[in-house]
Amino acid sequence: MREWNIVKLGDIAEFSNGINFDKTAYAKGIRLIGVLNFGNRFFPPYEELAEVKKEIVRQNDYLEKDDIVFVRSNGNKELVGRCMLIDDVSIPLTYSGFCIRCRLINKQEYNPIFFTYYFKSKLFRRAMSGTAVGANIQNLSQGRLASHTLKVPNYETQIKIADVLFSYEKYIDNNQKQIKLLEEAAQRLYKEWFVDLKFPGHENVEIVDGVPEGWSFRPVSSFGEVVTGKTPSTSKSEYYGGGIPFVKIPDMHGVVFPIVTETTLSKQGATSQSNKFIPKNSIMVSCIATVGLVNIAVADCQTNQQINSLILKDQSNLYYMYASMKRLKELLDGVGSNGATMTNVNKSKFERIEILYPDEELVKRYQTFCTSIYDKIYGLSLVNMRLSEARDRLLPKLMSGEIEL
Repeated sequence: MREWNIVKLGDIAEFSNGINFDKTAYAKGIRLIGVLNFGNRFFPPYEELAEVKKEIVRQNDYLEKDDIVFVRSNGNKELVGRCMLIDDVSIPLTYSGFCIRCRLINKQEYNPIFFTYYFKSKLFRRAMSGTAVGANIQNLSQGRLASHTLKVPNYETQIKIADVLFSYEKYIDNNQKQIKLLEEAAQRLYKEWFVDLKFPGHENVEIVDGVPEGWSFRPVSSFGEVVTGKTPSTSKSEYYGGGIPFVKIPDMHGVVFPIVTETTLSKQGATSQSNKFIPKNSIMVSCIATVGLVNIAVADCQTNQQINSLILKDQSNLYYMYASMKRLKELLDGVGSNGATMTNVNKSKFERIEILYPDEELVKRYQTFCTSIYDKIYGLSLVNMRLSEARDRLLPKLMSGEIEL
């Protein structure tokens, strides 16, 4: 292996915490990266970011291209230590006080993409967690980051490693763009038919009190059984690490189908609360703290207590109800459209949410239209899973120098 030099992060990078503010700061102004924007992303989801007033952002609080932003602290320990690379500052960006910015001092010697991948590696997470497993980092601070030492190859090798790993990212990103376009097509038709009421034959249907004749409002509970998840005892290690998916809010970001979950349950863990199983094609909705993320279960699974799931009586309602749940924030009082306002939607309140339901024939036509779309989305999601797995197998070998380039 070629010589790799040992460097101390504090000698090659500067660190800074993000801005602190209260809910009155949310307004049109400067886009804000917060903890909930991370997920498993490499770059921020710029179009999804909330905004804060310009006057609360100091000059040093603005992000620059090639900055790396970490989750500093969060109630969900799985998110702590996650990072994203800033690749676009055409629109001004800042970051919350629950995050830390890392800015490499000499980018001609230290490549930001290489370092972002290093920070996503198990080598780094093990070092920050202080355990051999390195699954969860309890906390992160500027001092802890600055004191961390690592082996770094020469700049040319950094570029080669970054290029190999980033080639996977490009494929994944391209598939994600296709998924987004496909889902937008389904959502556009839903809006046209069921929100704007421009459905086929609408010219011949009488509108009574703003609702087409024959349509009615129905509570969510009328469509099936609602199950609120629960977390098995975390003190019992034998409850975890099996083959049963355990869906939590971080698994739901940016996907339709949570094919991979960070945490899995053993059969023993799942059966400790067997009434919490939900089957394939259940609709999962985040209802505590982060409200309005919606996924479709791909297999029998369980969720944590932040998620309400709807087990449908009639599968022909699947994509209609999925699209309806995507509008959850519009159906609830006290929830901001920019996602900044937080609320809790317990099982009882969730069951009582009123859904405008059209005639069954129209719903079936929408289901038929959507089936091929979501089949394609599922296929692309599977490809992305395999690409991610291949990249993640390669990552530690490249970062440790086990594989030379």
